[in-house]
Amino acid sequence: MKAPVSTAIAIGVGLVVLLGYFIPIPLLTNLRGILVGWAVILAAVALFVGVANLFLVHWRKISRAPTGGVYSLVLIISLGATLVVGGLFGAASYWPVWIFKNIQMPVETSLIALLAVVLTYAAARLLRRRLNVFTIVFLATALIVLLGTAPIFGIEVPFLYGETGLRSLLTQIPAVAGARGILLGVALGAIATGLRVLMGVDRPYGG
Repeated sequence: MKAPVSTAIAIGVGLVVLLGYFIPIPLLTNLRGILVGWAVILAAVALFVGVANLFLVHWRKISRAPTGGVYSLVLIISLGATLVVGGLFGAASYWPVWIFKNIQMPVETSLIALLAVVLTYAAARLLRRRLNVFTIVFLATALIVLLGTAPIFGIEVPFLYGETGLRSLLTQIPAVAGARGILLGVALGAIATGLRVLMGVDRPYGG
């Protein structure tokens, strides 16, 4: 086994944190809190390293290709301005909230609108290339939800709206059920990955 020390440390820390949630012993509970606090600090440091790496990558793009690094320059300026404003005034003050509402939200809205156009084009190609029952159900569901969310020319179809409308039934029953299934799958995958790390089968730390 490679790197037995790191493997033993990872397994020991994982077992201490896991047992601290199930066994009400003050020593385990306190040790679990300390280890989880260290993990939060390491995650913050990793985030800082990621931001620094993002800055360096785009700075190299600007220095190597001055004519094609406009977007990298905009990103660096925006990153620096956001950090300065958030550090000086606080994350919940007026100017950071103004940046979020007037810059980030319009950009995200534009991306969502672009995604809607791309999905519409993909649905048209799907209908042309693979016409079956599942394709028709998918397109009909998407059309009902779109019409129920943003009616064309302000024309509202009666059975699509309201708490008992067809759109609400689709978004609250099948969509929520599918989202919960995805979340359950993610949770089971995370549990399986954690158990494999605890047993030493997977060693993502380089062991």
